[in-house]
Amino acid sequence: MIDSKLIEEKPEYVKEALAKKGWDFDPAPLLEFFKKRKSLLIEVEANKAKQNKLSASVPSVKKSGGDVQAIFTEVKELAKDNKEKEEELKSIEENIFNSIAVLPNLPDPDLLGGGKENNHPIYHFGKEPSFDGFKPKDHVELAESLGLIDYKRAAKISGSGTWIYTGKGAQLEWALLNYFISSHLADGYTFILPPHLLNEQSGFTAGQFPKFKEDVFWLGGTDPAKFMLPTAETALVNLHRDEILSIDDLPKKYFAYTPCYRKEAGSYRTDERGCIRGYQFNKVEMVQYTTDDGSDAAFEELVKKAQKLVEGLGLCYQLDKLAAGDCSASMARTYDIEVWIPSMHIYKEVSSVSNARDYQARRGMIRYRDHEGKIHYCHTLNGSGLATSRVYPALLEQFQQADGSVIIPEVLRPFMGGLSVLKPVEKK
Repeated sequence: MIDSKLIEEKPEYVKEALAKKGWDFDPAPLLEFFKKRKSLLIEVEANKAKQNKLSASVPSVKKSGGDVQAIFTEVKELAKDNKEKEEELKSIEENIFNSIAVLPNLPDPDLLGGGKENNHPIYHFGKEPSFDGFKPKDHVELAESLGLIDYKRAAKISGSGTWIYTGKGAQLEWALLNYFISSHLADGYTFILPPHLLNEQSGFTAGQFPKFKEDVFWLGGTDPAKFMLPTAETALVNLHRDEILSIDDLPKKYFAYTPCYRKEAGSYRTDERGCIRGYQFNKVEMVQYTTDDGSDAAFEELVKKAQKLVEGLGLCYQLDKLAAGDCSASMARTYDIEVWIPSMHIYKEVSSVSNARDYQARRGMIRYRDHEGKIHYCHTLNGSGLATSRVYPALLEQFQQADGSVIIPEVLRPFMGGLSVLKPVEKK
């Protein structure tokens, strides 16, 4: 949630910042609400002061034999007038809240405006593999020939946009998750296994609602309604909702493993086959709660952690700084880590690291008290560490050999029972 005072005091600044995200924001209606609210507050306070003064005069008027009934009548009229004004104030406050709630976060000043066309790589790791002497397969062919993923049976029991890891394929998926989890535990992050069904307030605090309310899977027959989490971030940034933390407890560092459930499958490019995009995929997510002056360092830490995981696998990737319009609605800045998918001849995101600044904290009333006792809003940050559904295809394609086998990265072998190579299976 954007600070209403910032909109009131610097409306043109907010308008220009939101324009970088492609948002046509007209501050005039909100400014009119602010003006009306201020006027009503002055009137309400004046009425209350007059009521108090009149009420205080009753004993002396009584003592002098005056008519106190007239005073009671006037006090009653003032109270009635105030009740009407307070109801109007409540309506104005609701309009202000609802108008601001739909606005995206302000992008950091250093970001370029526009969308994907203005994203730019700021770091590159490894070399795009060249396959000398043989024609490389795509990850779908490899997964099937190696007996790792069963797409046909997944489609039979669920539908398109799904897959089944099987045998060594399931082990490889679990090895990736164990590798990620081990790394985060070693860095001192607290492991969380959150519920997968969340309430509406969780979606609002994360900044996904109200705009993207229809983009998640809702569970019917529950009261109140619940939705399936699209990412563990939605749960993790709500852990301290409506709490005031101590500055001495910050930063708080969490990570969670969950499947992620999203409606987006099938709405993108036709070449995004296999497990590049689906309704359900596995992800380990990192989240930090920090002070306002600690969030930049936390962002750099999360970026480096995600990079370290990809580099540990030996995958070729690039680090992309996103333009304002390509950052999600609730984020002030985002860096994407994108791995090279040889069959697609493009880099695909496996991790987004983002800083929400105080946007989510304002929506969820997540605060901290400094050493002087002053209350501040926390800053919240998140980063994928990592999502497997694109790491898996990149790993198969980048490490494939001429005989159809795939080399398993060394960091995964302890979780694969020491297995170093995945070999084609005989068709039955």
